[in-house]
Amino acid sequence: MAKQAPTLFLEDWLRSSTSNSNGSKNTSGNSAISSAQMIIQAWAELRDCLQKGIFHPRHLHSLKSLVNSQASLYVADPQAKVLISILSSSNISLPNDSLPLILRLLYVWVRKSSKPSLALMDSAVNVIAHILSDQFDAEKSVSLFVEGILFVGAFCSVPSVTENTKIICLKLVCSMLEEQYQLIGSVGELIPDVLAGIGYALSSSGEVHFVRLLNFLLGNWVYIEKPHDVSHALVVLHLIEWVVYRFISSSALEKIRIFSSEVIENPKKNYAIFAVLMATAGALRASNRPVKQGEWLNIVTRLRISAEAKIEAIASNLISDIGSPSNIIVEDAEFGFLLHCLSLAASRSGGLSSSRGSLLLSLALALLIEVLPLRRFYSKILEYPISNLEGLNPIYVKNHQDSILFKEAGAATGVFCNLYASANEKDKCRVEDLVWSFCHDIYLGHRQVTLLLQGRSDQLLNDLEKIAESAFLMVVVFALAVTKNKLTSKFSREIQMDCSVKILASFSCMEYFRRIRLPEYMEAIRSAATSVQENKIACISFVESFPSYADLTNPQGFCHLQNGNYVWSKDEVQTARILFYLRVIPTCISHLPSDVFQEVVAATMFLYLGHPNNKVARASHIVFSSFVTSENESSQMERSLLKEQLVFYYMKRSLEAYPGITPFDGLASGVSALVRHLPAGSPSIYYCVHSLVEKANVLCGEVKNIKDSEWWKNWQGDSEPCKKIIELLMQLITLVDIQACTTRIDEAVGAANYPITKRWPEYGTQ
Repeated sequence: MAKQAPTLFLEDWLRSSTSNSNGSKNTSGNSAISSAQMIIQAWAELRDCLQKGIFHPRHLHSLKSLVNSQASLYVADPQAKVLISILSSSNISLPNDSLPLILRLLYVWVRKSSKPSLALMDSAVNVIAHILSDQFDAEKSVSLFVEGILFVGAFCSVPSVTENTKIICLKLVCSMLEEQYQLIGSVGELIPDVLAGIGYALSSSGEVHFVRLLNFLLGNWVYIEKPHDVSHALVVLHLIEWVVYRFISSSALEKIRIFSSEVIENPKKNYAIFAVLMATAGALRASNRPVKQGEWLNIVTRLRISAEAKIEAIASNLISDIGSPSNIIVEDAEFGFLLHCLSLAASRSGGLSSSRGSLLLSLALALLIEVLPLRRFYSKILEYPISNLEGLNPIYVKNHQDSILFKEAGAATGVFCNLYASANEKDKCRVEDLVWSFCHDIYLGHRQVTLLLQGRSDQLLNDLEKIAESAFLMVVVFALAVTKNKLTSKFSREIQMDCSVKILASFSCMEYFRRIRLPEYMEAIRSAATSVQENKIACISFVESFPSYADLTNPQGFCHLQNGNYVWSKDEVQTARILFYLRVIPTCISHLPSDVFQEVVAATMFLYLGHPNNKVARASHIVFSSFVTSENESSQMERSLLKEQLVFYYMKRSLEAYPGITPFDGLASGVSALVRHLPAGSPSIYYCVHSLVEKANVLCGEVKNIKDSEWWKNWQGDSEPCKKIIELLMQLITLVDIQACTTRIDEAVGAANYPITKRWPEYGTQ
């Protein structure tokens, strides 16, 4: 959170509070520290200008040099007198571009001087009021308009200024804004300067001028600037924070009352909703700062309550306007901008404690639609043919990634999760459904976009993935909040299981974007997996959320993305999701019925045994090992039969890809599991040993008497795959009853053919 302005220059603080980066964008505040000699020389040149009554180009250069030294420059009364005299001299013809520079130096004078001369201040106001009222065309000198607002506004806030001079300044500021507000659309980067001038004036004005200034700030100019700039909306937030905090610090009770009445309780119809929202958030931020005890604590507390209620009311209207939030991609620009502002208001307000569902829901929409607009990006990319990848301008994605809105995603997520914790169950369920649906949509969308863009527009794909990584973090933080809330004894087992399954399925969809190891992620998975693995129904539900074999190998509508050459093993987004399932399934496999494993898991397990990624293939072997070693009292006979049948295809599938794809440690774990947990004399065990021997023969060469051969004596010099197979066979000698196995050779060979040709005929053909 930005701190209360430590600088004398409000416009600099506003810029630093709303900048995308740590550096300020202030054109006048980016001051080069100049030498004392240069500053002395510049003032000498200006005195020479006054004495000779002629303004030369070198004098303009002197003014620019001084303005560029603003950060280190001190303007004393004598220098201010020179500047005022130059402005009021009838003999000196000043070029238009010199006037904003002189006003800027006088602004530095009144902001840095502890006690400027009252006579000089009165003189300066009279001269500048004359210039700003009569002698310039505002449309031809926007910079003079900006500097005029800043200078006159700053004069209002000088503690020693006379009441009469203050009134003159307030009237001048109000009239300039009301008459020339159309200029704001062309001010651009100087918006903070204009609003700083308004802030100075607001902090010092009485009720009449205070209301006039609010009318401009929240009404007039915000309708001129279209499309709206969210950074300017953020300036409004921090400007009001600065103003309200000054009211609180100076015990200005009447001004707080007026502000509450005019902005929070009864805003005028011409006030822009987003401006009221940001101003209210600014007041809330100011009220969240520490204050002294006593009566003021009660006043600030009431202000905070009113501000939160107003933000809730705006959020409620948003939800009413959109209707059902199921249509998550919203194209209305005004609605989208309000969601931008709501997200920033939440992240910058200093904390929201509302328990009303409308605020929670609208903030969820802000995050899922505008802060992380991946679905919109995917839609625009995919609606164009392959030959034309201009559906989404890469610059637009990059700009969003660099925006304030995106960089505040973490803070907005934190507020969102806090609001979730205090919401009622109906509202919690609504936002949970929105987030889980978001995860599934991101998986489907990014899967297609990756296949389309890879090798064609890698930079665009990288930028999309950076946004998706933030989406992953948001989902993790939210899921952890859900587990802490719902996976407790307060809720029934059915609710806990349903919640856990949805969290795990959602995590599987976002697994591709996990780039770092997060404690929050592991904690959420641990809580959800523990809940699932303890219940048969939950296990079945989780496993049935597994993508189907057909969708994995031949997804509808995907072939055109790679010119008809879709290859399941090259689909990295899908692979990451399946790897997540392969890692979680072993934790609950003892509760998983055999028929569900056979119909849902086995096909994918065998498919991914042949995946070229060693990590993925190893996970598939672990799933097989876990099933073979598992027990299920309700279907033990059926389970034992399925284990026997799976062994035959497991060995065929594993060994045909060894040593190229199959990881040896994965194969060894599978073989060890089956020989240890299948009945002695099982034909499957014989088939396993027989297959290993045949593979050893292929790898090492047939040897009639292996122990007497020269190869056996020198086998350590042979290939690594061969050595590993031999080592595995040697280990099996102590585990397997070979005599029992060999009595059932015919049975084993017959059984081996059945599952390959009839139960899983398509496996291995993809």
